Amino acid sequence: MTERMTVSYQGAPCYDIVISGGFDGIAAEIGEKWKGRKACIVTDDGVGPLYASQLQDALEGAFSACEIFTFPAGEEHKTLDTVQELYAFLIERRFDRRDVLIALGGGVVGDLTGFAAATYLRGIEFIQVPTTLLAQVDSSIGGKTGVDFDSYKNMVGAFHMPSLVYINPDTLGTLEPRQFYNGFAEVMKHGLIRDSRYYEWLIREMYEICARDPETLQRMVRRSCEIKREIVEKDPQEKGERALLNFGHTIGHAIEKASGFSLLHGECVALGCVAAAYISWKKGRIEMEEYYEIRDMFVPFQLPISADDLDTEQIVRLTKSDKKMDKGHICFVLLDGIGQAVLDDTVTDEEIRAAVEELNFREEG
Repeated sequence: MTERMTVSYQGAPCYDIVISGGFDGIAAEIGEKWKGRKACIVTDDGVGPLYASQLQDALEGAFSACEIFTFPAGEEHKTLDTVQELYAFLIERRFDRRDVLIALGGGVVGDLTGFAAATYLRGIEFIQVPTTLLAQVDSSIGGKTGVDFDSYKNMVGAFHMPSLVYINPDTLGTLEPRQFYNGFAEVMKHGLIRDSRYYEWLIREMYEICARDPETLQRMVRRSCEIKREIVEKDPQEKGERALLNFGHTIGHAIEKASGFSLLHGECVALGCVAAAYISWKKGRIEMEEYYEIRDMFVPFQLPISADDLDTEQIVRLTKSDKKMDKGHICFVLLDGIGQAVLDDTVTDEEIRAAVEELNFREEG
């Protein structure tokens, strides 16, 4: 079954999100738009062997040529050095500003490809073909692109809208369990910040989600995409409401950097969500029972709610490097109840320390 929704930008339709099993329908979605132009599939060496040839075959006839650029998988390769290698690849093959890039992979591939598209020849078009749950429900939508710099996530980037987001939920079946649940942190976040009924549905459908039931996964991906679309349409440049999507990310990003990226992004977001819910409780915004339910609901989805030997002072320092700092203040996203996120710039270092200590697991004796 094919489902679609349109994302608007500045009040006008901008691009479609298409959710469809397999890759066979992508050429029809592209239509005649790039007939006679070149395409470059950008992927990593984890996803490329699984899907690059399939996608290339599905695109036959949609372009005059379809190249494949592959780089090593991993957050450590989401850098300007990799972007420069992609620039050289495109220049050698005479790609011009009427040609198109296609991001095939997870969030690292999508972010890097989008940034390259935003900057190559001052901007060319690109298509998102996300293959991980994290990318399908979050990073492929909204036009945020970027690369890491000196281990700081997405410090160099641009807003550059894709021309199409084509989601094939079948790819979720090939994900290793840790990578699948890595994306579920963002799914849970959507329910916590926007839709309590969706949050409750996720809990009810726990076993079907963990079993990766195709129909349940498609419903889940669709609803998360709807929530992300609703928010980014209202605030495409992240000047207000879109910041709500950062729930769990301020402390989460700090933990991610402190771990040397040994923890996955979604695992750190889960920890950050627990910390933000803890601060929300201590500020009297949610009840104690709500905090403990939020915390415990990450466990069945194999996401951490504590971490070993966190350096509390290091985490506090790293939150100061968050690119979302405003006039020296950290703008936290807290909860006024499940499904009701708010921005709060009054969170103190002491409150951050207490939240990190809540996460800290130290083996005694």
